[in-house]
Amino acid sequence: MANTYTQIHIHFVFAVKFRDGIMQANWVEDLYKYMTGIIQNNNHKLLAINGMPDHIHILIGLRPAQSISDLMKDVKQSSSKWINENKLTSRHFEWQEGYGAFSHSKSQINQVINYIQNQELHHKKKTFIEEYIDFLEKVEIDYDEKFIFKE
Repeated sequence: MANTYTQIHIHFVFAVKFRDGIMQANWVEDLYKYMTGIIQNNNHKLLAINGMPDHIHILIGLRPAQSISDLMKDVKQSSSKWINENKLTSRHFEWQEGYGAFSHSKSQINQVINYIQNQELHHKKKTFIEEYIDFLEKVEIDYDEKFIFKE
């Protein structure tokens, strides 16, 4: 739409079903490239992508023409299908239901990118669940622990 100007930065976090650490170093970079393509094909700007064997972080510049839920549905469904079609795991791959989506101001972007790029370092100190609950509490999102990425 003409005369529409936005600056929307969203940090997504989501996990492998049951938080299984099955994303392997020998194919995860190709997964990140595939997900980048999905995001770019939906006219969003990828700013950072990285993760651990059991979860992933993605930071994007979101275009308001698509809802967050529609984008996440596309990213998760398409990437699961890609992983399974390429037989990258010994069993059927699925993402856990749900995701975290956290907004950030432009002044926070470099800090968030640094955080995403240094996942291995962060997870020497905190588990994924500790990290995720810290995100929720920092931005004051009410949550029910029984729904936090079940094992």
